[in-house]
Amino acid sequence: MFPGCASAFCKSLCKKMGRITLSHLRSWERCHSAFTSIYKADEMACQSMAKNKEDVPHEELDPAGTINASVEVLENNSNIQIPKRKFAIMLAYCGRGYYGMQMDLTRPNFPTIESALISALIQARCIPEMFYMQMKQLKFQRCARTDKGVSALSQLVSVRLLPSCSNPVEKINSHLPPEILIIDMKRVTKGFCPKKMCDKRSYSYMVPTFALSCCAPSVPDSNFRMPREDFHNINNLLSFYKGTHNFHNFTSRKAFEDPSSFRHMLDVSCSEPFVFHGTEFAQIHITGQSFMLYQIRKMVGLIIAIAQGIVPADFLPQCMQREKINIPPAPGLGLVLERVHFDWYNKRYGGDGFHQPISWEKSMPTVSVFWEERILPDILEGELENLSMSYWIEKLNRHNFLMFQNYKEV
Repeated sequence: MFPGCASAFCKSLCKKMGRITLSHLRSWERCHSAFTSIYKADEMACQSMAKNKEDVPHEELDPAGTINASVEVLENNSNIQIPKRKFAIMLAYCGRGYYGMQMDLTRPNFPTIESALISALIQARCIPEMFYMQMKQLKFQRCARTDKGVSALSQLVSVRLLPSCSNPVEKINSHLPPEILIIDMKRVTKGFCPKKMCDKRSYSYMVPTFALSCCAPSVPDSNFRMPREDFHNINNLLSFYKGTHNFHNFTSRKAFEDPSSFRHMLDVSCSEPFVFHGTEFAQIHITGQSFMLYQIRKMVGLIIAIAQGIVPADFLPQCMQREKINIPPAPGLGLVLERVHFDWYNKRYGGDGFHQPISWEKSMPTVSVFWEERILPDILEGELENLSMSYWIEKLNRHNFLMFQNYKEV
């Protein structure tokens, strides 16, 4: 309705009803003028938005023509995009020479697996460089933390990546050192948390068999082979760990009353020995729902102490009781994170048509090659060269288990 027509209509209405005065008419015209200005401003804004849509690549628009939710823009900087699509990065690495998995921003001169990975993600243009110091904004999460010198065959982290990153596995690997390898990447749900959604974790610990027998020499000896009786005794000791126990003595700063001290072990066993360069080695396999800091290394350390005759076998159940006992952790060199399992997630989301199951089966050839060429030789040769287990057992013989004190790690 135009203003002129409105005025004529209102004047006519005034004559008929005698209730609308000239002041009412002037107020109505002022309101109409204001609404007309707002309408024109909205129309110009819509035209500007339509023009901006034309600048967005077609693949980032949904059928309704709106910008896809794969990225969002920072309010104070329109040139910086925050990735919104979350991916699971499956990787393997040799831990020798690195100060663990987790990046420590307070110690930039100490290399970690995460610092190398994040640098490679930035160089591959999978994440903006500005997020190097604030990865929480990209929802960066790890499935498991590994200590200094510990390796992994099947580690997993989740992070939001930019959609513009094509062939990401190849690009990221080109910027990584040879001891770190991206195995595969999977699109995961928005709320995916690798630490919480991991059903169980499998580790192995490589140990020279002279450490598992009290009648063996304290250094590698090409003539020594572990007696079968000792092998069976080790497996009997390891079987005690199965089930749910209070592992407060197998970590640091945990009280007996703390409910989180209870952990459930699914399988603990020692595999058949094998010989490498004349020295016999064996692998201890441990699968559990979750683990605490130093827990596996302390579990292995206690078994070695019993096998060496330093403490009696009945000392093992005593370590699960209230009394505080100082168990030294075995060297980190032999420890490997072998597999992280996501059975529940795969059953819930793996077949929904939008997300892929997190499975390692198709990648096993690549994983096996990395194990045989990178991790296994590094562990075995490193043990023979540095004699870390021999030096550790020497300290173990002087260790006081009943006097709780900080134990210097090897």
